[in-house]
Amino acid sequence: MPGDNPDTTEDAVGGGETDDGATAAEVELRGRHEPESWDDAAGRYESLGPTAQSVVRETARAMGFERSEYDERVTADVVETARQTLFAETLAVRVADSGAFEAWREGYPGAVRVAGSDAVDRVAWHVSPAAGTAVAATFQNEPEAAVGTVRRMAFNRLYRDRLAGGESGSDDGTDGDGREVDG
Repeated sequence: MPGDNPDTTEDAVGGGETDDGATAAEVELRGRHEPESWDDAAGRYESLGPTAQSVVRETARAMGFERSEYDERVTADVVETARQTLFAETLAVRVADSGAFEAWREGYPGAVRVAGSDAVDRVAWHVSPAAGTAVAATFQNEPEAAVGTVRRMAFNRLYRDRLAGGESGSDDGTDGDGREVDG
């Protein structure tokens, strides 16, 4: 089924407007989860707990961990990090040229935090209806890197405090000065 794989790119087709105001032919959608409410976000996040445990367990098995090493190294924090990553990697991110992004942004009623340079041609962004805000990263090349940056920004800036109880990390896709990491 389209959209089940978070790495699948779904090109928007047609000339009409998307739900977010940009013309569909200009915007590429990657991922599919855009929680409409905090309850939706929390439900999705909680549902990923067993998957995160399975991923960590099977990864440790593939790495040849013995039971004692597994018990010592695989902590609740490791499983929680896997859950956070799974949540972030399925978030819907739009990719378009800066003109389409600016057209969308003009009609968007919420705040938009943009990382990167105005001197590049493309933008990736995630809209969080639950938070009433969006995050974006500009890029020239490397759309995959930009999408990853936006997903980390979205989780760390929009979802982490509500879903994981705070403890914001620094993996927000920017360097220590707030500039976009290579993308």
